[in-house]
Amino acid sequence: MSFYYGILLALSPILWLIVSLGVFKMPGFKACPLALVLAFAVALTEYQMAGLDAVTAALEGAALACWPILLVIIAAIFTYNLAVHTKSMDIVKHMLMTVSKDRRILALLIAWGFGAFMEGMAGFGTAIAIPASMLVALGFDPIKSILVCLVANSVPTTYGSIGIPASTLANLTGLDPILLSSYISLQLLPLNLICPFLIVLIIGGSVKALKGVFLITLLSGLALALPELVIAATVGPELAVMGASVVIMAVIIVYSRFQSTEDPEYTMDIHPAHVSLKGGLLACLPFILIFVFLLLTSKLIPFIHGPLMAIKSSVLIYTGEGGVPYTFVWVNTPGVLILLAAFISGRVQSSSFGEMVTVLGQTIVGLRNTIITIIAVIATAKVMGYSGMTSEIARTAVEATGSMYPAIAPLIGSIGTFITGSGTSSNVLFGNLQTDAAVAIHVDEAWLAAANAAGTCAGKMISPQSIAIAVGAISLSGRDNEILRAIVKVYIPYIILLGIVVYFGSRFGELTRLVSSGCGICRVRFFYG
Repeated sequence: MSFYYGILLALSPILWLIVSLGVFKMPGFKACPLALVLAFAVALTEYQMAGLDAVTAALEGAALACWPILLVIIAAIFTYNLAVHTKSMDIVKHMLMTVSKDRRILALLIAWGFGAFMEGMAGFGTAIAIPASMLVALGFDPIKSILVCLVANSVPTTYGSIGIPASTLANLTGLDPILLSSYISLQLLPLNLICPFLIVLIIGGSVKALKGVFLITLLSGLALALPELVIAATVGPELAVMGASVVIMAVIIVYSRFQSTEDPEYTMDIHPAHVSLKGGLLACLPFILIFVFLLLTSKLIPFIHGPLMAIKSSVLIYTGEGGVPYTFVWVNTPGVLILLAAFISGRVQSSSFGEMVTVLGQTIVGLRNTIITIIAVIATAKVMGYSGMTSEIARTAVEATGSMYPAIAPLIGSIGTFITGSGTSSNVLFGNLQTDAAVAIHVDEAWLAAANAAGTCAGKMISPQSIAIAVGAISLSGRDNEILRAIVKVYIPYIILLGIVVYFGSRFGELTRLVSSGCGICRVRFFYG
């Protein structure tokens, strides 16, 4: 009885989140602080954690939440809101609509390509709401629009908001972010190829819809899978999806210019406004600057990266055993660079400094509940980790599943996202659990941590929060259950395939360690464990 009592106590903060968010439908900003209180209570009593250690563990979590996680989120959403304020987002939409009149191509371009770009740049529902509303405005069926956007938004999730879910996972677990993101991209590679085909099948209603667009559909999958893998293995998680999304859109646009795919059955009657080259570049300026700034300050440009990384401060926050100084990087952090890009582009687009500050203030106010939620979730994860609660959960999971544990690792990540609606929150809740389990069964820690991140992509599809965002964006109230029933049919084979990939990857060793050579070519190293 004491064993079951102990594991229930260790699980209590997570069980509370499952019940409060999934059953009682309590808002995250209310449920997550109560989970932190519960974690404190269990840590202080059952795990005999010192009060000062518990407080400083939570403070370390709050520091990580604020810098860099919330900074990136605020900066990314601010950039999007400023683009809406300056009307440049309207110009971007018109540019996308000029590519083709074939609804299958438009679905790939808007849901898959532009949706991935919005996820990589901003995340937090923008990559579902905006593409879905664009498709409906063009005359697409509302239910199909939501379904294709949920499918399209799945695999980019772990690199959303300039890679914040993956980089947060690396920070929490102490793993190399480049190795971790390389593994994530490897595990997602089959799904990156499959998702565009699912989009076309949903839009067309049958396999027949692939006729005439099979090649561009395959190229659209490769345009995400391969650039994402290369960028993740050379630069890291920040630009993995954002950079790949540009390749997707470029491939679709170029293909459509030289190869007609319009079939009368799928041709749409649309007449988008003409956009000049200068107007298009000006509208895209914030996104171009973000890409350039992040690339110039990455490890690929060491003479810029090194000096900027030196501008930092290290502070010992956690007072207990195993505490290490937490480092604040003040300049070379994505949030600062995104803010800089947003202010420069806003000024070029004729916004005054006062207007931009007003938009930034409105963005922060609009994200106030998200800010509370993320601080509470990460503080909870830190208390659970330092107290030993996470390790006990991992030991129990390993004892129950043994060597088969890797097969359910993605499922755990997907459950976290289903509950919280956030890939970042799922990685925070279960990242250390996955690495502890990996140690127990002698599997590469980065591989199982990556499995959690890959699993969040599956959970994002069926998350009630994602469905609610999509339904709200196109005013389709009352259809949530219908959408959930339909998307679960995609989720189940999705999570099974991920489990197979992760299981066999763990059985036969570290599949690849991608490193950049002088030519930027990725090399592969195998070992058997």
